[in-house]
Amino acid sequence: MVYIALLRGINVGGKNKIDMKLLKQTFEKVGMNDVVTYINTGNIIFSSKCSSKKELSRILEEAIHNVFGLLIKVVVRSFDDVKSIINAIPDTWKNDKDMKSDVMFLWDEIDNEFVLENLVIKPTIDTVKYVPGAILWSVDKENVTKSGMSKIIGSKIYKQVTIRNVNTTRKIYELMLAQNS
Repeated sequence: MVYIALLRGINVGGKNKIDMKLLKQTFEKVGMNDVVTYINTGNIIFSSKCSSKKELSRILEEAIHNVFGLLIKVVVRSFDDVKSIINAIPDTWKNDKDMKSDVMFLWDEIDNEFVLENLVIKPTIDTVKYVPGAILWSVDKENVTKSGMSKIIGSKIYKQVTIRNVNTTRKIYELMLAQNS
């Protein structure tokens, strides 16, 4: 089965530096196959016979700790998980000069539509949707500072998500699709 491992907080602002070639080798050493990294923010597509995302997360977090000495949270999603998320993102959503659109991949512990109740959402500014595994958010760039969702930074929920913009998420899906064929 094809999976994506999403690492939180690596290679950001000079902190938690991880070399992608060494990360790829680390995944391969713990039994992951067809390992492909995409940009250096921690997106690793791979295949595995293990069908437990929780077990894969544990194996990968332990391997990263052993090799890099870092305690990094790894969110694992299957091809089908990512396909469902992609299908829920409106085609008009982009991350460009006019629009900011993000996918907030949720830790399993908070993966529930009730997570929306703990967010500050301004319906006239923010478009926010829950889909199993993620929160989808879009806002016009001119309104980002007025957005209620900008208040997520520093919150308890913020510490339990890893965020990718929709352009990156779509590219991840393309890479997963190529492996799944």
